[in-house]
Amino acid sequence: MNRKPWLGKSFATFVLAPFCVLMAFPFVWMLLTSLREQNTIFNGPFFPRSVTGTAYKEAWTSIEFPLHFWNSVWITSVTVIGVLVFATLSGYAFAKLDFPFRNTLFVLLLTTLMMPSTALIIPLYLELKSLGLLDSQTGLLVLYISGSAPFAMFLMRAFFQTLPDELIEAARVDGGSEFTIFRRVILPLTRPGIATVVIFQFLSTWNEFLIANTVLRNTDSLPLQPVLFTLMGQYSTNWPALTAGLTLSVVPVVIVYVRMQRQFVAGMMLGAVKN
Repeated sequence: MNRKPWLGKSFATFVLAPFCVLMAFPFVWMLLTSLREQNTIFNGPFFPRSVTGTAYKEAWTSIEFPLHFWNSVWITSVTVIGVLVFATLSGYAFAKLDFPFRNTLFVLLLTTLMMPSTALIIPLYLELKSLGLLDSQTGLLVLYISGSAPFAMFLMRAFFQTLPDELIEAARVDGGSEFTIFRRVILPLTRPGIATVVIFQFLSTWNEFLIANTVLRNTDSLPLQPVLFTLMGQYSTNWPALTAGLTLSVVPVVIVYVRMQRQFVAGMMLGAVKN
C-alpha cells in the first residue's frame, strides 16, 4: 500500500539530487578556494591537500572588511524596513480600500517594473546630483526604496487580497480605526507575505553592485559588494582572498533565509492552497 508514495519520493530524489549538487557546486568551490594556497587554485586537486585561513585575514584587513560590511548591513536594513512600510501600506490600500483612480494608479506603479534599472542610471544620477544627494548613502537609500517598493507592493497586495473582507468589516463595526485594523488584524495574518518581501529585498539589496558603485564615489561609504570587486586585478587576481570575502558576505544571507524559511515557504504555498 505504501509502495507508490515510496516510489514517488525515490523518483523525486533521483531527479532533484543532480540539481542540488549543481547548485551547491559553486559555493563549495568558493569555500574550498578560500582555504587553499594561491599557487594551487587551478592546478591543484579539487579538495586542497593543505588548508590555510590566511586568505580570510587578508580579506579582513586589505579592504577594511568590517567598515564595508557594516555599510551593507546599515543600507540593507534601512532599505528593507522602508520598502516594507511603503509596500504594506500601499498594498493594503490597493487591495482593501476604495478610492478614486485606484486601478489607474496601480497600473501606473506597475509600469515602473517594465523599465530595466540599467536604463535609468543616467537620469537617476542627474536627479540625485540636482537634489544634492549624489555621493551619499541617503541618495542611495532613496533609489533603493523607491525602485523596490512597487514590486513589493504588488506582492503584498496579492497577499492582502487573500484575506476575507468580513474580518475588516467586523473590526470596523467594533469601532476600530483603519490604521488599527491594519496593524492589529491584517498585519499578523500576512506574516508569510512579509517574510517573502524581506527575503527578496534583502537578497537584491545586499548583492546590488551597479547602482551603489555609480552613486557613491567616497570609498568609505561603499557597501561590501563593490569593494569586493576591487580584489579582482587587471592582470592577476588573489582568488583565495576574493573567495574568502565572498564567503563571509554570504553568511548574513544564509542567516536571514534560515530564520525566515518557514514563513517564506508558507508564503509561496499560500496561493496554491487558497481554496
